Amino acid sequence: MERKRVVLVTGSGSGMGRESVRLLAQKGFKVYAATRSPEKLTGAFEGDVTPLYMDITDPKSVEEAFCAVERLDILVNNAGYGLVSTVEELDEKQMFDQFNVNVFGLLRVTKHSIALMRRERSGVIINISSFLGKIGLPLLTMYNATKYAVEGITDSLRYELADFNIRVHSVMPGFFDTEFARGNLVTNAETFSEESPYACMVSNLAPKIVEQINRGNDAEDVAELIYTIIEDENFPARVTVGDKASKFIPMRKELSDEDFERRVREYYDL
Repeated sequence: MERKRVVLVTGSGSGMGRESVRLLAQKGFKVYAATRSPEKLTGAFEGDVTPLYMDITDPKSVEEAFCAVERLDILVNNAGYGLVSTVEELDEKQMFDQFNVNVFGLLRVTKHSIALMRRERSGVIINISSFLGKIGLPLLTMYNATKYAVEGITDSLRYELADFNIRVHSVMPGFFDTEFARGNLVTNAETFSEESPYACMVSNLAPKIVEQINRGNDAEDVAELIYTIIEDENFPARVTVGDKASKFIPMRKELSDEDFERRVREYYDL
C-alpha cells in the first residue's frame, strides 16, 4: 500500500492555513496542523490531521514540536502577521517581533524540515509570501521588508536544496478575505493617533487597505494552489494568486520604478 505523504502547515488556526489543512487532509495527506492553539483544532477536520503545538518565535517550541514528526514530505510556511506603522514611529520590539514571526520563525521551521527531507532526498517547501514581497506600500514597510526577505530566502534555497531533490516555491497572494485584517494586523498606536504627523495618510489609506482585505479573494483559492504545486514537479518558482497580485505584479515588471510608483499613488490617492 502506498504510504501517505506527510505535510506540516504552520499558522493552521485560521485563514489560508486552516483551509490548506482541510483540503490536504481531504486529498489523503497526513497533516500536522501547527498552531499556538491546537485545542481549537481538535475534531475540526475530516481525515488524518494532528494538531501540533508550535510557537515559531520560540526555538525550543519548534524543536519540541518536530520531535513528534518522524518524516516530512511537504512544508507549508503560512504563519505570519502584518504590522501597520510608519518607520519613524516604530519601536524596537515591534521591529523585532515582525521579523521574528515572518522571517526568523519561517527559517526555524524550514531548518528542521530540511533535515527530514534531505534524509529522504525528496521534499517540497512552499512559502506563503505576498504580492507585497515585490512592491512597497506606505504604513506596511516592516511587513513589506519581511516578505521581500521571504522572496530572497525562496530564491537562495532553490539553489541550496536542488541537489537533494527538494523543491522550494513562493506563493504571493493579494488581499484575501481571511482573519488577517481582523486578527493578524497589528497597529502602532502612535501612527494611528490624531497627533501623528502621518494622520492624513493613515486616515486615507488604512481604511482602503482593510476594505480590500475584507472584500478579497477566498482562502480556498490558496489551498487549491498549494495542492497544485505539490502535485506538479515542474511548477514555476513563484506564483501570484488573487486579484490585487494579478494586477500589480505584472505591472511592476513592465514599468520603471518611477512609473510604477506613480500608478500606485494614483490608485491609492497618495
